[in-house]
Amino acid sequence: MGNLIANGKLEVWDIVVIVVHFTAVFSIGIWASWGGGKDSTSGYFLAGRQMPWYLVGLSLVVTNIGSSTFIGVSGTASLSGYGVVIYEFQALNCLLLLGFIFVPVYFASEVSTVPEYLKLRFGADRLQIFISIINLIMAIVIMLSGEMYAGSLVIQQSLGWDVYTSVIVLLLLTAVYTVAGGLKAVIYTDAIQAVVMMIGAFILMGIAFAEIDWSLETLRLRFMSAIPNTTQVYGNTSCGVPTEETWHIFRDAKTSDLPWPGSIFGTLVLGGYFWCTNQVIVQRTLAARNVTHSKAACIMTGYFKILPMFLMVIPGMISRTLWPDEIACVDPEVCEAACGNPAGCSNIAYPRLVVELMPTGLRGLMLATMLAAMISSLTSIFNASSSMFVIDIWYKIRPRSTELELVIVGKLATLVLVAVGVLWIPVIQAYGSGELFVYMQAILSYLTPAVFSVFTAAIAWTRINETGAFWGLVCGFIVGFTRFILDFVYGVPSCGQEDSRPDIVRDFHFLHFAAFLYGFTIILIVIFSLLTEPIPQQKLVRLTFWTRFSNLPRLPMSEEKAEDERKNDVIRAEKKKQAAIRAQERTGLKWKAWNILCGISGAPTDEGTEDVEELEAPEQERKATALENPKWARIALVNGGILGTVCVFILAYFG
Repeated sequence: MGNLIANGKLEVWDIVVIVVHFTAVFSIGIWASWGGGKDSTSGYFLAGRQMPWYLVGLSLVVTNIGSSTFIGVSGTASLSGYGVVIYEFQALNCLLLLGFIFVPVYFASEVSTVPEYLKLRFGADRLQIFISIINLIMAIVIMLSGEMYAGSLVIQQSLGWDVYTSVIVLLLLTAVYTVAGGLKAVIYTDAIQAVVMMIGAFILMGIAFAEIDWSLETLRLRFMSAIPNTTQVYGNTSCGVPTEETWHIFRDAKTSDLPWPGSIFGTLVLGGYFWCTNQVIVQRTLAARNVTHSKAACIMTGYFKILPMFLMVIPGMISRTLWPDEIACVDPEVCEAACGNPAGCSNIAYPRLVVELMPTGLRGLMLATMLAAMISSLTSIFNASSSMFVIDIWYKIRPRSTELELVIVGKLATLVLVAVGVLWIPVIQAYGSGELFVYMQAILSYLTPAVFSVFTAAIAWTRINETGAFWGLVCGFIVGFTRFILDFVYGVPSCGQEDSRPDIVRDFHFLHFAAFLYGFTIILIVIFSLLTEPIPQQKLVRLTFWTRFSNLPRLPMSEEKAEDERKNDVIRAEKKKQAAIRAQERTGLKWKAWNILCGISGAPTDEGTEDVEELEAPEQERKATALENPKWARIALVNGGILGTVCVFILAYFG
């Protein structure tokens, strides 16, 4: 598209808007990070569990709807129409599942990370560590890489900068307030970015709808005729030609790109993993004041998930009607010239709208919005992944680590993720499907259903034990990883080419595979569990959905391990107190800067023993966040029912 500055499209007011926006975002992040409470894992990773529902909800929205979502959903919609919105609409059901089934158990069990719940539920470390490793792989291969690739597309299409220089600068800026502030800074900056992102997206939606005279009938006529000029080269008129399935969500079960059984069941499995067991998402709900606030945040987010139909899907389709030869290109040479990717250029549908249609000033606002969305998602991934590494892996290596050590290691882990993210960019650019969103969903379908099956079985049935969960997960992951390898070995043929892939790859759609793998793993978990000894009921108190309200004392899975953990807590508390005393004695400028970066308060009087005091606190006080006011619980339940009804209606209307 060329350099906007060189072409005179990026004017002074565009630059002013970008600078003002990012200055405001970083100022708020720094202000939030100075609020204290960062020198503990609860303060740094869970924002002290004091976030109100609306801030948690906004954080969930902007964490989920990042640059990769804008670009991926719009790009896929530009090729195949309404179908891709099923992922967004199905999120309504998954958010209800998160708020009303999973979150109450997480709060009752008093965990800090999702894999930590599995440790309490099953006892052995191997399952917790395995889940953490899988989630870290998912964070890098799907979430981090997706945002990185989307951000590079925005920069290439909008600014014309060198992609690696631009991404490195953005990652460094992202790391600055993530490393310095923790989750509290991330949630506060998420809130302002959510507002700005929605304003910019609505403005662009209005401009795009004006191109079709605000008429879906006009869109239908123009979209069906938006055929690239190169289709006749292949002798196959179906290449690049829209079909009537464009206007439906539920499509043919065998021949379509989104078969209806997969759209119903496969997307539910993928959404269940993403919303209910993904640390990046769940960490936000755990930062809420209590369960009711988490439920309200999930309901609020559910209503926001209706918007992508109008903010992303339809604008993506409009983009194709304006530039069919580039957005819908099928000739590799044409695609290479248009966007640098011979596999296809659908991913530039949304950035092209921003650059070509937005007026001066608003163009800068939308550019800032998309880049801010990328930074927000990256900060969420960095923070959640570092907390998983620290609590679920590092703490197993050094069980007597101080709170300060854990926080510092978490920040160093964030810096490592930055480096890995930069190195992963060429891998994503070389992926041959051409559709970012399809890439992300396909990998999720192969690697995550087994994980979701473990969590659902663990929460739903007390008879499930560690042996069943672990070996069911291992077998399911092996099957999924095998399909993952087969997909990369055989690849996806371009339109017009012969599809010589094996039947199991060609005819087994990834959404069908996701549903199959979930059911297969559940069966294995049940079989392995029934063949081995059950876990005593006294050790499952407040660890399943049916026992979450129990007031009985929970016995540890292992008395020996529990005693070791208590001793480690006492040692860590004393080390924390000594670190605060040393920090108070260091008065030089460099030490003050070090204390601020690492979140050392320098107040040794009571903080050094708060971990021990927490261990001795009354059981009722420690579980206060898991309790609900009956009045507000009923209000949340009614609103959840309304959201479910809305979901059924919109699926019927657009289906």
